[in-house]
Amino acid sequence: MNLITTLFLITTILSLLLATVSFWLPQMNPDAEKLSPYECGFDPLGSARLPFSLRFFLVAILFLLFDLEIALLLPLPWGNQLLNPASTLFWAAFILILLTLGLVYEWLQGGLEWAE
Repeated sequence: MNLITTLFLITTILSLLLATVSFWLPQMNPDAEKLSPYECGFDPLGSARLPFSLRFFLVAILFLLFDLEIALLLPLPWGNQLLNPASTLFWAAFILILLTLGLVYEWLQGGLEWAE
């Protein structure tokens, strides 16, 4: 047997073994909460018209904003290879300063306080 056939055989046997073990190993003990269609923490028998807190959405948007900051700064190491790396450093610092000022503003305005 050559190397590719051996590797294919090993991966097939390992996959089948793991699939079999994962099928027989778990214990099935369903309870009332697991059988309920709502596992998200909301009461399924209550009113569907309960208002959401706007603070939740504000914190979610802030999280997305600061998470996308990473996507903007991801090409920074490759930007050092350009003709003018000082320009890349300037724009990266500008983005970080702008986001930091936004965070300080939200903090001072009380936008990050969860309980009022």
